[in-house]
Amino acid sequence: MPARERRVSGTSEIPRALPEVVGARGVLSDAPLVDEAQADAVVVAVAPPREAEDGLQPRAGTVDATLRYGVDLAELAERAGGPGFRGAAGEVVRVDLPRAHVGSTTRLPWAGLPPRLLLLGVGAGTATDLRRAGAALARASRGLERVVSAVTADAGAAEVRAYVEGYLLAAYAQPRRGDAPAGAQDAAAQLVLLTPPDRPDVAAPIEAATRAAAATWLVRDLANTPSDVKDPAWFADRALRLADALGLDTTVRGPAELAEEGFGALLAVGAGSARGPRLVTVTYDPADHGVTPATDRSAPRHVVVVGKGITYDTGGLSIKPREAMVPMKTDMVGAAVALAVVLGAARARSDRRVTAVLPLAENHVGAASYRPGDVLRTWSGRTVEVANTDAEGRLVLADAVGYAVQELAPDVLVDVATLTGAASMGLGRGHGALFATDDAVADALEDAARTTGERVWRMPLVEDYAGALRSDVADLRHVPVESPGGGAITAALFLREFVGDVPWAHLDVAGPARATADRHEVVAGATGCGARLLLEAVDGL
Repeated sequence: MPARERRVSGTSEIPRALPEVVGARGVLSDAPLVDEAQADAVVVAVAPPREAEDGLQPRAGTVDATLRYGVDLAELAERAGGPGFRGAAGEVVRVDLPRAHVGSTTRLPWAGLPPRLLLLGVGAGTATDLRRAGAALARASRGLERVVSAVTADAGAAEVRAYVEGYLLAAYAQPRRGDAPAGAQDAAAQLVLLTPPDRPDVAAPIEAATRAAAATWLVRDLANTPSDVKDPAWFADRALRLADALGLDTTVRGPAELAEEGFGALLAVGAGSARGPRLVTVTYDPADHGVTPATDRSAPRHVVVVGKGITYDTGGLSIKPREAMVPMKTDMVGAAVALAVVLGAARARSDRRVTAVLPLAENHVGAASYRPGDVLRTWSGRTVEVANTDAEGRLVLADAVGYAVQELAPDVLVDVATLTGAASMGLGRGHGALFATDDAVADALEDAARTTGERVWRMPLVEDYAGALRSDVADLRHVPVESPGGGAITAALFLREFVGDVPWAHLDVAGPARATADRHEVVAGATGCGARLLLEAVDGL
């Protein structure tokens, strides 16, 4: 098998190269790639027993592989997997077929074929099932070079995309620092999808899946970077480099520009740190890239995504407990998602104009830290009474949202943030909280959530709670003194004060943005939640 360059798990390079996924015409019974010199493993699909039947059911490619290998693979899966293997989505059994002894005259039926088989459960074959199957394959193929799969041979475009997404998302490994061994090996460097000649080409769903996974990898890499490296200036520099590589317009404001232009809330949050705040805007304009709008419009619809970018959060003077600080290098996930979306829209050549607005700051304790009881003047001119310096995210978003509404003229505004513990208390770790002032915007995001598997639940903007944000000394309080409960709701209501009449949605991803263990396409650490969802939604907003 020809040598191919391997990825290095410990690299800190951003962005990193994903495993390669390609399509090839053929079936397992005759494809030339099904050769020991060309591939390390062959993947075939099995499914749960049908009603009133006991045995595992063959799926795409299983019969062809059985003919070529001369082995009943469905029966082999049952024997190798034992009674616990039922063909559910994400189950996988690895079988290493025996080889003939040196000098033996016996020719085994599979001689010359890849001796390693991966028998992959696909459940009912839905997009969700295949996304989980792809993720299981990534983990089962670690250390291999090329894997040939027939699992999606009879699948539609949505299912092919889901399978590839699952594979690429679960193939992610956190960058490491230091000389210690990296631990688990990389997933197979190349996944080949065999497609029969009479089936549609899979290039388009592979491309879409790769683009979505690349956006997620970027968010994960940025979020997993330790905060001794990742400060606002570092993040701004990475955004500038990535945007420049695609020819996007970028503006970076440092502390002096922020003070001159009146970003009082962002400056206050960042005042306790020796590493000052930044505000970054990145714009993709389809007209600058030769993209013609798909519909008759004089100008492309402008989607602005604002992302919370707290590169580390101590809580400020309202300091967090130690345990709560540990994952706070990931408190800039919203900004990473916003950046990934504008870059992804450019790579997809979207006909939407997309701008990412990234308010970046460290919320530290220092001689200049802002205090509970302070009154801040935001960029929009509205004053805010501070009640809790550990509710800093809504303050930096207030400046950024107000600026975006008045200066960028969005047709749609979406903000995304790891904003409240209340959201995860109410919805757990599997759903983001969605708030919206516009039903069409909410519908587009919910549709994208169903497509990508990044789940959201629409929450109410309870008008009765708005009075809790009143202040005796300022226009608003950012945290209620006497909370009515529903902390995620009052946070959303606060942000709404800066939105005006622009159709707006708020995504609170505090729950699903982080994970403590691998599960299907989700990996431990920063999950990248929100990137695929918003990238999918852009063209529908």
